[in-house]
Amino acid sequence: MSLATQNHNGPVIELKGLTKTYKSGDVEVKAVRGITLQIGRGEFVAIMGASGSGKSTLMNTLGCLDQPTSGDYNLDGVRVHGLDRKRLAILRNQKLGFVFQSFNLLARTTAMENVELPMLYATPIIPLRERRQRAMEALEKVGLGGRRNHHPSQLSGGQQQRIAIARALVNRPELVLADEPTGNLDTRTSIEIMGLFQGLNDSGITIVMVTHELDIAAYCKRIVVMRDGQIVSDTLNATRRSALSELAVLDRAEQQAQLA
Repeated sequence: MSLATQNHNGPVIELKGLTKTYKSGDVEVKAVRGITLQIGRGEFVAIMGASGSGKSTLMNTLGCLDQPTSGDYNLDGVRVHGLDRKRLAILRNQKLGFVFQSFNLLARTTAMENVELPMLYATPIIPLRERRQRAMEALEKVGLGGRRNHHPSQLSGGQQQRIAIARALVNRPELVLADEPTGNLDTRTSIEIMGLFQGLNDSGITIVMVTHELDIAAYCKRIVVMRDGQIVSDTLNATRRSALSELAVLDRAEQQAQLA
């Protein structure tokens, strides 16, 4: 199957009996223990767990940054296990967008240039004119079209994370993986970023987010909890919080405080 093939009738993520074992000398550490999981197109899933629960290992596997020891992983219909480094890199570039806690922006390049970066590695090559157009569209989608020529040092933490989200979207991936995307942000900015994620998800983008914060997981549609390398609960979030509603409450409280 071509790496570009889309499996619109099946799940974006399908794991069957996934394991990951690391060796430290003569000691084996079982980081992931037989996980079976499906994530459908258009879902917004939080993966939670304490340090050492296996959530980071699972995220690295989902992101094709690490290969499982055993079991199967199908990403949008493509069997990941056994792909060489080159084909894994192509798969990541075609299918995945990444958002990190620390933004990972290049300090000496503009917002536009940071967003363009994933397209430089695309196969086939994307012409310069189209790269610029797609980067601008992604920046406008996150509300920062007017900041395209700014460098990261000229932007707030929330704006830098929006640039990082635009960069994750620019290759039009099937799946966005977000690793603690609000970990470096204050409460209001965190809510704003979750509102952006909710809006993107409402437009049909599939999102999987690792977080250790219950308040952040509450904005997702589904919550998967891990412990000791296994999934211990997988539930739909019936009381999902709305970021837009909570921002409106904060705005009203601030206005009342100013009038007092």
